[in-house]
Amino acid sequence: MKLPTLRKPKSPPFVTVVSGLPRSGTSMMMKALEAGGLAVVTDRQRTADEDNPQGYYEMERVKQLDKGDTTWVADAQGKVVKVIAALLEHLPPGYHYRVVFMQRAMPEVLASQRKMLQRRGEPTDRVSDEELTRLFTKHVQMVETWLRAQPNFQVLYVDYNRMLADPLPYVRQVNQFLEGRLDEQRMAEVVDPALYRNRA
Repeated sequence: MKLPTLRKPKSPPFVTVVSGLPRSGTSMMMKALEAGGLAVVTDRQRTADEDNPQGYYEMERVKQLDKGDTTWVADAQGKVVKVIAALLEHLPPGYHYRVVFMQRAMPEVLASQRKMLQRRGEPTDRVSDEELTRLFTKHVQMVETWLRAQPNFQVLYVDYNRMLADPLPYVRQVNQFLEGRLDEQRMAEVVDPALYRNRA
């Protein structure tokens, strides 16, 4: 008697999340994932400008996560959405998440934020760089600790600075993390060193 072939059960669909501090390369990663073939969750309300010439890849409803607006997450399964680090803990349980967490040299994050505030005509001297560095570093450490405790979250940390210098190894790593279904060559092609303007 022929035994039935046992099929490996499919893994449940997951939500791909690109996260990190503001100005840490999240928009670049979103563009790379889109180029690789992953559908992005965005309302395109925030259009490209001098600070993000390639676009922001944001959805306004994501900013309401801490207020309980989470119904959109079900439709984000199999897609990628940008969620800043401070809002990760408000993603609803009951879903599987794979987080691509962007890391960037802190002086560059601060310089990029300062330039963006200057263009908007907002004050940039309310808090010193030293204090901001301390606050941001502590915040990221708290987020990383929280992520490690979540059974439904998998996390890949990506160095923005190194990815710009040599995209392909990092693109390959991201693709493998997301089950190897993306076009790595197209992803690497959209990593544009010309956008690296706020070097430490």
